[in-house]
Amino acid sequence: MLKDGTYAAWYKMPLDQGTGIVHLADGQIWGRDSLMTYHGFCKVDGDRFTATVSTKRHTDGRATVFGVNDELTLDIEGTCPGKIATYTATTGQAPGIVLHGTLILAERPSPVPERPAPAPAFNPDKLPKLPKRSR
Repeated sequence: MLKDGTYAAWYKMPLDQGTGIVHLADGQIWGRDSLMTYHGFCKVDGDRFTATVSTKRHTDGRATVFGVNDELTLDIEGTCPGKIATYTATTGQAPGIVLHGTLILAERPSPVPERPAPAPAFNPDKLPKLPKRSR
């Protein structure tokens, strides 16, 4: 099930690929990559999800992975049986082109356990003595 949280995103197409960060909370989805920001809404139904996301360029430079328009509306469908989701995205602005992607839930690190009290200083004089042996 796709859970609220922050996800590392990886996406690929036949000629290009990229990475980004995606946030999901209360049915809203937003994020960014090196060229675009995106925002929209997401619906989760068990292990399946759908989303509609609008994109907008924030940095000039190379072409987007769709190779068209700086502003797109993506229709996304995917599954998330655990902490890793897979999805496909299409857009009416680039018919016939399908983006394939993966979302990986970023987990918060475990809290650091409290440090135990310092060990007492080693004193070899306090070790038990071995019995003396005759030769």
